[in-house]
Amino acid sequence: MELYGYFRSSASYRLRIALALKGLEYESHYVSLPKGEHRSPDYLKLNPQGLLPTLVDDGVAYGQSLAILEYLDESYPEPPFLPDDPSGRAQVRALAQIVACEIHPLNNLRVLKYLQGTWKFSDADRDSWYRHWIADGFQKFEATLAASGEAGRFCFGDHPGLADICLVPQVFNARRFDCPLDDYPTTMAVYERCMSLEAFETTQPKYQPDAF
Repeated sequence: MELYGYFRSSASYRLRIALALKGLEYESHYVSLPKGEHRSPDYLKLNPQGLLPTLVDDGVAYGQSLAILEYLDESYPEPPFLPDDPSGRAQVRALAQIVACEIHPLNNLRVLKYLQGTWKFSDADRDSWYRHWIADGFQKFEATLAASGEAGRFCFGDHPGLADICLVPQVFNARRFDCPLDDYPTTMAVYERCMSLEAFETTQPKYQPDAF
């Protein structure tokens, strides 16, 4: 198994957490987003989308972190990332998608670079954009946790799963941009419990070899 990622990529962090939770060993390959290595011919042969991460398992390359997370859960079912029942799975997927489909696409590096390069956003404008969408998404995440009534130690019950895997890297990004997070007490309590686990702690960006 091989993982192509970048230390600061939140989608790559999701996969590092997932692989650690599953206890799966893999070889790391580091692809620099600032240097544009994700657009190199060799990488595009592997992943025609030119995005991170890419997971290679048994010779097959997989892209898109949510799809990879579900692939891992179906191929290596212990411990599970999703509840057994359809209702629970739908609720967990909804939380994960608030992060992966609502917050992250608006705030990833290529969007921020486009805003500054094409629309001439200042650094202050860029940061304001980022904080706006973090606040919008985290408000919805917090409200959805409350409405579900299923939050326990983690987003759904007392075991970390798909939603927690998506949440933690987004909190890291929010803190990088000094986003206020005090208005999301349930969300942040879940985050702190996640970070007490080795799979979340040891895979964080600052510990990756390409961070240096």
